[in-house]
Amino acid sequence: MVYDAFVLLSFGGPEKPDDVMPFLRNVVRGRGVPDERLAEVYEHYMHFGGVSPINQQCRDLLAAIETEFSTHGVKLPAYWGNRNWHPMLADTVAQMRDDGVEHALGFATSAYGGYSSCKQYWEDIAAARAHVGPGAPRIAKLRQFHDHPGFVNPHVVGVKQALAKLDPARRASTRLVFTAHSIPVSMAETAGPTGGRYNAQLAETARLVHAAAAADLGYDLVWQSRSGPPQIPWLEPDINDHLEGLAGQGVTDVVVSPIGFVSDHLEVIWDLDNEAKDTAARLGLGYARAATPGVHPDFVSMVRELVQERTDDQSRSALGTLPTWDTCQPDCCPTPVRRGAPR
Repeated sequence: MVYDAFVLLSFGGPEKPDDVMPFLRNVVRGRGVPDERLAEVYEHYMHFGGVSPINQQCRDLLAAIETEFSTHGVKLPAYWGNRNWHPMLADTVAQMRDDGVEHALGFATSAYGGYSSCKQYWEDIAAARAHVGPGAPRIAKLRQFHDHPGFVNPHVVGVKQALAKLDPARRASTRLVFTAHSIPVSMAETAGPTGGRYNAQLAETARLVHAAAAADLGYDLVWQSRSGPPQIPWLEPDINDHLEGLAGQGVTDVVVSPIGFVSDHLEVIWDLDNEAKDTAARLGLGYARAATPGVHPDFVSMVRELVQERTDDQSRSALGTLPTWDTCQPDCCPTPVRRGAPR
C-alpha cells in the first residue's frame, strides 16, 4: 500500500469558556448524562479558565512530527482531527479529500488496546469517511505502542526526574504508583481475541518503566478518572483510595507516573496535580508527579518509526512480549453501553 498523508487522531478539548459545555455535550452524546453531572465537570474546566491543554499539545506534537518527517525524508503531509472538538475529524477528512489524499496513516494519541483507547478511533475514522462521502480517503490506524522504546523511555525519564524531587533519605519508604484511565470492569474483561489487553498492556508498561527507572522501589498500577454511575463496577483502586492505603502501610513518599497518557492534558492535571496531590498532602506523604511523553524527542521519533514500519517495512521495536495490532477484527472490543460522563 502506498500512503500519501499522515493524520494525528486525538480526543479534542475546549479552548475558551464558551466551548466547554458544547464540548462536554459532544463527549456524552447518547449516554443520558444528567445536566448536574455536566455542571460539575464544567467547573473542572473553568478551574483552568475554560481551556483544555490537549489541543495545544496536539499542535506542538504535530509540529514536532513534521520536523521529524522532514529530517528523515518521510514525505507525507500531516493533518490533525479530533473526536470531540475542533478540528473535527470529519472536517479534516474533507480537507484531505480536497487536497487529493487517497490513503493516509493515522496515529492515535493512545498507546493501548481496548475500546476507548483503540477501537473507538476506528469508529471515528469510519464515521468521518461516511460523513464526507465519495472520495473520502482511506485511513489505516498505526498500531498500539505501549512497549515501544519511544513511549517507555520518556516515562522512565519522567519517573527519574520526579524521584529527584523527593527526600533521598526516605527512599526506602518511597513507592512508585502508575496510573491509567479507569474503565468499566465489563470492558476490561471483554471476550474475544483482545479481551483484557488494556489491563495486560498497562501492566507490561508499568513493569518496563519500573525496571528501568526505579527497580529498588515497590510499585503499583492503579486507576484514575472514573466517570460512571456508582452501581457500575469500574477498575479499582482509585489513586486517592490507594494513597490512603499506602499511608497506612508506612509509605512516606510517592512518585505518581501517569503511564496511561501521552501528554499532560486536563485529566492528568486535575486528577493528579490537584486531587491526588491534595490527598497526599492531607496524609503527610511526599508527592511528585512524573511527566508524560509530550514532545519528548524519543516519542516524536517513535511516531516516525511507526510510520516507517508501514511504509518501508521496517522491523517493529518492542521491549515487551505482548502482541500489538494495527487492524481491528469484528469481534474485537465490543462497543459498550453508553454510560457515564467525562471528568
